[in-house]
Amino acid sequence: MTVLRPVRAGNAFEETVERLLQAIKLGVVAPGDKLPPERELAVRLGISRVTLREAIRALQDAGYLDVRRGRYGGAFVTYTPPRPGSGDLRQVVAEMGTAELNDALTFRLAVECGAAQVLAGLELTGEQRDLLRRRLKDLNEAAPEDYRRLDTAFHLSIAELTGSPLLATACADARSRVSDLLNAIPMLQVNLDHAATQHQAIVTAILSGDQDAARRAVSEHLEGTAALLRAFLA
Repeated sequence: MTVLRPVRAGNAFEETVERLLQAIKLGVVAPGDKLPPERELAVRLGISRVTLREAIRALQDAGYLDVRRGRYGGAFVTYTPPRPGSGDLRQVVAEMGTAELNDALTFRLAVECGAAQVLAGLELTGEQRDLLRRRLKDLNEAAPEDYRRLDTAFHLSIAELTGSPLLATACADARSRVSDLLNAIPMLQVNLDHAATQHQAIVTAILSGDQDAARRAVSEHLEGTAALLRAFLA
């Protein structure tokens, strides 16, 4: 839940909407699931419950949430990423601009490679190792409609396991910048198989404590994603 971090007081409403929308689009809260309880969420974000309710109402009006009352109520996620279609990727890139796209890919490469290198250099507990293996297993067994969400969970877990909130936040922000791009890439089995091999290499390097191999494995994986983007844009 790295994305659900405290917001700044000056733009509390706007930043609350941004944080919640980031959590929804990244699949931190899966479609059909509900956000944490209002009291807990307000504490996480460092805001009043009035501001939180206003932000949730705005996202409900925009079609991202369904607010239900009663004992089993709450704010439930209704957003699901659109299925890739012809021209979607080009449209997203056109909206971003080539310079912003290149910057986003560079930013992601830097922070995710750094996170993997840092994590490989730490003494991990058995619980931390199990969590990383579980994230990989969940991703490998993911149904197509859950793949992007679980891929995000896998990548973000690497940063979160470092114990650095700043690094975890940077990785979440980097992922957010390219999430629409990733959602627009068609799901090709050959690419998913290749990604699975690369994900395994990342985990193996981290768990063996090989920092250079961890950095190289993440770099190869992200450069492959960038190459796939360029291929569909050519």
